[in-house]
Amino acid sequence: MDELLELRQAITEGRYADALHIVDELDEMARDDKTNKIFSFMEILLIHLIKKSAEQRTTRSWENSINHAVAQIQRTNKRRKSGGFYQTNAELLETLHEAFVLALPQAAIEAFEGTLSDDELLAKIDRNQIIGEAMRFIEH
Repeated sequence: MDELLELRQAITEGRYADALHIVDELDEMARDDKTNKIFSFMEILLIHLIKKSAEQRTTRSWENSINHAVAQIQRTNKRRKSGGFYQTNAELLETLHEAFVLALPQAAIEAFEGTLSDDELLAKIDRNQIIGEAMRFIEH
C-alpha cells in the first residue's frame, strides 16, 4: 500500500500532521471496506427473506444462506480490538433499506422460477416486515 509507505516517510521526516492525515485516510478506507461487506451480506440476507416471504416456504439452502449472511454481518460489524461496532443499529437499518433496492430484482429472478416482475413480487410481500425481520436477526 502506498499509504503505508507515505505514512512511514511522514513519521520518519517528522511530518506528524501529514502522518495523521494518512491515518485518517486509512481509517476511512477500512470503514468503507467494512460497510461494503456488510451491504453485500445484507443483500444476500434480504434476497432469501424476500423469497421466503413471497413463496411462504423455505429450504435448507435458504436457511443456511440466511444464517451465514447474519453471522458475517455481525462478524464484520464488530470492532475486534477496541470493542463496539462499525455501524450503529440506525446505520444498519438504513443500509438494509438501501440493500433492499438491489435485493428485490435478484429475488424476482429467483422466486417463483422468475415468473414475476419486481413490482409483482413487491406486491406479494411486506417490505417493512422483511427489513424488520432482517434487523432482528442482525441484532441477535
